[in-house]
Amino acid sequence: MVFNSLTFLVFFAIVLALHRLPLPWTAKKANLLIASYIFYAAWNPPFVLLLWISTAIDWTAARKVHESTTLARRRAWLVLSLAANLGFLGFFKYGEFLLANWQALLASFGVTYVPPAWNIILPVGISFYTFQTMAYTLDVYLGRSKPLKSLLDFSLFVTFFPQLVAGPIVRPTQLVPQFAAPRQATRDMVLWGLLLMVLGLFMKVVVADAGLSNVADRVFSAQGPVGFADAWLGTLAFSGQIFCDFAGYSTIAIGAALCLGFALPENFRMPYAAIGFSDFWRRWHISLSTWLRDYLYIPLGGNRGTEARTYVNLMLTMLLGGLWHGASWTFVIWGGLHGLYLAGERWIRSRTGVTGDPVRIGNRLALALLTYFLVNITWVFFRAETFAGAFRVLGGMFGLAGDAVAVLPTIFIIKAAVIVAGIVTVQWLMRNRELEEVVSRTPWWVTGIVLAAMLFAVIIAQGSGEAFIYFQF
Repeated sequence: MVFNSLTFLVFFAIVLALHRLPLPWTAKKANLLIASYIFYAAWNPPFVLLLWISTAIDWTAARKVHESTTLARRRAWLVLSLAANLGFLGFFKYGEFLLANWQALLASFGVTYVPPAWNIILPVGISFYTFQTMAYTLDVYLGRSKPLKSLLDFSLFVTFFPQLVAGPIVRPTQLVPQFAAPRQATRDMVLWGLLLMVLGLFMKVVVADAGLSNVADRVFSAQGPVGFADAWLGTLAFSGQIFCDFAGYSTIAIGAALCLGFALPENFRMPYAAIGFSDFWRRWHISLSTWLRDYLYIPLGGNRGTEARTYVNLMLTMLLGGLWHGASWTFVIWGGLHGLYLAGERWIRSRTGVTGDPVRIGNRLALALLTYFLVNITWVFFRAETFAGAFRVLGGMFGLAGDAVAVLPTIFIIKAAVIVAGIVTVQWLMRNRELEEVVSRTPWWVTGIVLAAMLFAVIIAQGSGEAFIYFQF
């Protein structure tokens, strides 16, 4: 089930009511675990088996890693955990991609190979929960934490439904300690959680789906040359769409968890107000960027080796981060471009001697606009389904499609321009501010009117309950 559906509304009301009953804490956790399995089974019930298998393997592997007295045994159990998780991820998510590339490689040598049809369904959220369970085993192996004593707590950590299918990717130390003692949301927590859920739904349903998705779809589905204005508006519309879609999901997830008494980490922090690319990745999909830093970039050597090695580590991390998003070379290029941006920024810093906040270099607004411009170039490869489609849009963005026919009607142009300008303006104004601070300084009746307007807009705009973009990852 998706957050933007009546089914979820009924489901969440039941879960919230059960959680507030005067039941033992263990019973409440069991209720949450069952609810999480029901939530996931709503997509495809057999795939709950994957959750069970992943839970059993990592629960066992982590305990064996901790109990083993030799390094060889510890490594063997760690390898088992990683192989199982990455094996599931590789088979379901990258099997068809690998098969197609193998076919292309053989064809380049003149060998004709016709693979069988690939009819494997991608389990929703598999990229998120595999990274989450791997973090648990890796933390135990690295001595950052000890294996849990409660299988119930670990199972709930793996499957906690608010963030199960699209994050935030939660570390064991962030969520598991919250299961130790009874937790029930206070009145203020429930109110704030509901506010976040309304805000997240508004971002997803009204802004991303009703406001921007059709603009981006028209441009990126065009079969002929795309004009300058259409290319830029389509790309900017997608940049706003994917932010409001994904940040909207994270906001709903954080709000839903808060209503139950649990705190999830922040996943977005006004990324389109970033000044520089290091700053962007401190603000965009924070739970993934920190996961890649801690479990990939630093183990590769981080910035501890030579300058050349640091650049290699950056590129490998971002290339794999791009591939994490999807089984396509366009995602690899998206990650590679971000790797080049980060490497270029690091090179400039090393040559200028500037090691602090990049806002000290030049004009803050100009640097922010340059960052936003270059980030939007990467979004073309993220959104386009083929390289041909990406180059069509890029050609238009750089004025290389003089014979293009307009694909966006005037109303779409106005709508996209107004919404995107609003998103960027709000993010710039909120760059160094917290939502809680703004709400606390706003009269209660103003907040009430704004929330009522957002909720009304959600009800009016609610259509088919489109799935969130990151469900496909």
